[in-house]
Amino acid sequence: MLERLDRGIATALNAVAILCSFLVTGLLFLLVLTRYVLGWNFSAAHDLSLLAAMFLYMTGALIASRRMEHLTVDYLPSRLTRPRSKALHKILIAAITTVICALFVYWGYEMFAWGLQRPQTTPALRLPLWIPQLSIMIAAIGCFAYAVRDLLHGLRDLRQAQDQES
Repeated sequence: MLERLDRGIATALNAVAILCSFLVTGLLFLLVLTRYVLGWNFSAAHDLSLLAAMFLYMTGALIASRRMEHLTVDYLPSRLTRPRSKALHKILIAAITTVICALFVYWGYEMFAWGLQRPQTTPALRLPLWIPQLSIMIAAIGCFAYAVRDLLHGLRDLRQAQDQES
């Protein structure tokens, strides 16, 4: 059941990333075309491309976290030989990541709440800025969930390593 949920989430994330990529590309092309070729100021395209870009960046962060392809330094793990040491290292990294992601969830919530209390809007379309701020909070929650997943996998690996040593 969890695998099916994970595949569904992966499909949704990929769809959002593809859609946002097309939106950013198309809207920026439209912005350049209208401004420099036609001489019009179509700043609404800029507002919409900003929103699409924020969702694209945050979706990319979630995809990287899901796939465990985010930036890592793998010198120490490549030097560890014992399964127990590797598992402990994995747990330490996942615990640090979980704490940092929890702080980002809190920060994202505070930013989103502030955006609701003191509404600001984009210049052209007057879209509320809490919309792109929401993408940050969604990404923080998703990355936190993936960090917890990694922590649980590390604990499972530690248990398996201890069983092998016994």
